[in-house]
Amino acid sequence: MSKGTRRDFLIAVAGTVDASLRVHGQTPRPAADHHQHLFGPLTQSLAPTTPRLDAEGLLRLLDAAGIGGAVVLSLGYQFGNPNRPPVEDEYAKVRAENDWTAQQVARHKDRLIGFCGVNPLKDYAEEEIRRCAAEPALRTGLKLHFGNSDVQLDDPGHVAKVKAVFARANAAGMAIAVHLHGSVNKRRPHGARQATTFLEQLVPAAPDVVVQIAHLTSAGGWELEVDEAMRVFVDAIRRSDPGTRRLYFDVSGVGLPEWQKHAPGIAACIRRVGTDRVLFGSDGTADFMRPGEAWEACRQLPLTVPETSAIAANVAPYLTARK
Repeated sequence: MSKGTRRDFLIAVAGTVDASLRVHGQTPRPAADHHQHLFGPLTQSLAPTTPRLDAEGLLRLLDAAGIGGAVVLSLGYQFGNPNRPPVEDEYAKVRAENDWTAQQVARHKDRLIGFCGVNPLKDYAEEEIRRCAAEPALRTGLKLHFGNSDVQLDDPGHVAKVKAVFARANAAGMAIAVHLHGSVNKRRPHGARQATTFLEQLVPAAPDVVVQIAHLTSAGGWELEVDEAMRVFVDAIRRSDPGTRRLYFDVSGVGLPEWQKHAPGIAACIRRVGTDRVLFGSDGTADFMRPGEAWEACRQLPLTVPETSAIAANVAPYLTARK
């Protein structure tokens, strides 16, 4: 992204935060939504009941929530999702979805940032990352979804493939946003062992870029295994493990019922990680967990006003870096 584009993005964010402070007292609205998706014609072919959401629609939701900008994570990986029936011309559709996302984001580059999406286990994964890295509207980052790609961190072959993808993204200077939790449909294990593999084998392959773990490693619930996975990262942060230097977590999903039941434990987890590493994100659709609703849910966590305000003000380094 160009210097001017990043500056425009940050001006929009700063203006929203200033206005939010004036209107809402000491609790500002989020500077940015770090976990958003768009839903166009191709993705609707996979999920017909999901309402369409283009860039203009997303901006209306952000405006309603008083949020300055958003990180749009392409759903390109869904066309290589082994939990779905096979897709004809799969890679062509992955490219098309990434291209559509790029076109949408490019129309509003002062407020929207795009990430490329791909299944890291596919033979075309590295080729698609190279292609996205040359696209100004996508070269900021890469979205990986281990659950919807059926990445198994207990499989050395999978780890080797994902490690190569991490290295490719690092070489391109692309931040990595990753849904770490394994496939729920296939009941893949998730916990301390998988988090340790991620931290010790994958993160070192991308030492120069931000790695953003979605949902505090959850997949919609807050089971004991999620707590165990987060404990691995908390311990690593406390001992200043080199792999945690650019490690962040987003809180998208905090409004889901399973999370609400565990609000005290989630708040305690956020405190252990440190609010400076926690990014606001909503991961919603046009009719579910919209940005404003997601932020109100986040505000219901038993955190102090300064803690909630810190999360609201956080902006990922990949949004402020200069290229």
